[in-house]
Amino acid sequence: MNEQNEGAPHIIGPRVYVVILFALLAGTALTVAASFVDLGAWHLTPTLTISWNPVVALAIATSKAVLVVLYFMHVRYSSKLTWLAIVAGIFMFLTLILMTLSDYVSRAWGNW
Repeated sequence: MNEQNEGAPHIIGPRVYVVILFALLAGTALTVAASFVDLGAWHLTPTLTISWNPVVALAIATSKAVLVVLYFMHVRYSSKLTWLAIVAGIFMFLTLILMTLSDYVSRAWGNW
């Protein structure tokens, strides 16, 4: 990128937006379809069981959120400083989720 185009907005054609629209609609349809199917469970311990349905729903939602952030918020064509801010925010979010889940898993549920 040269200095003349540094502050200029990036123009995305309507074809890209239509493709993203259909990808988001397909993700929504996939989420609805997955909600009607029992995907089973993962038994970590005798008292801790994780269902696969929320895991799949969150994976689909995350992929849709990534599409929205990249294309509708124009992050894909942004500066490296914007990417750094987004990666730092995601890292902080995942750190907080990991700390919360580690507290939840380490409790002695039902042993009191």
